[in-house]
Amino acid sequence: MLLILHPPLANPEAKPHQPLKTIGILFDLDGTLVDSLTGIAASLNRALAAEGLPTHNLDAVRGFIGNGARILVTRGAAPLDDPSLIDHLEIAFKSDYDLKWPEGTHPYPGISESLTKLHQAGHSLAVLSNKPDPFTVAIVARLFPDIPFAAVIGQKPGIPHKPHPAGAFEASRMMNRATTECVLIGDSTMDIETARAANMRAIAVPWGYHDRHALEALSPDAWIESPHALAKTIALLSE
Repeated sequence: MLLILHPPLANPEAKPHQPLKTIGILFDLDGTLVDSLTGIAASLNRALAAEGLPTHNLDAVRGFIGNGARILVTRGAAPLDDPSLIDHLEIAFKSDYDLKWPEGTHPYPGISESLTKLHQAGHSLAVLSNKPDPFTVAIVARLFPDIPFAAVIGQKPGIPHKPHPAGAFEASRMMNRATTECVLIGDSTMDIETARAANMRAIAVPWGYHDRHALEALSPDAWIESPHALAKTIALLSE
């Protein structure tokens, strides 16, 4: 396990981060808690193929993920950008994914056990995703039925996409934690930017869908190199 700590962003109006016995932990979903690439790619390709459009391999779809369903299908349909086509593709993708997501979505090895350890240690847990809220809620309920998340928040009216901090603020409120008592763990630069915007510590993971060099360029407060190391790294941060 590699643990790299960096000082928090300077903010004269914010309370400084202090070591805490227990903390609030926000997790991204796709590429952090669950490997959903196969399921997302299959539903996207079925929606595209139904319109006679080219389909994409997993490596290409990996680069489409992270900004919500509409951006996903927009990237998949490029260079076409007709709004009515994108509307249709978004509906088709969501309809297919609603039925098929369990076939291509599973927790990363070690995630469930680490979540259990974090809960048992007294930490507050939440999920914050740019995936549509109904899918986010359904996936968390199906794959982590024994984990008592204080908040599970996906894309929905009133919660702008990450990196806007509104969802992070809402999660911290639901956990009854100040933002300076929280960390946000994710696999994308968007997660780091969200954490910074919400005055939370940013923890990056390399097992997801996004480029490590891009993550390193934003100097996250810590790295967790393996899902099995989650609980140990959080223990070091919260001593």
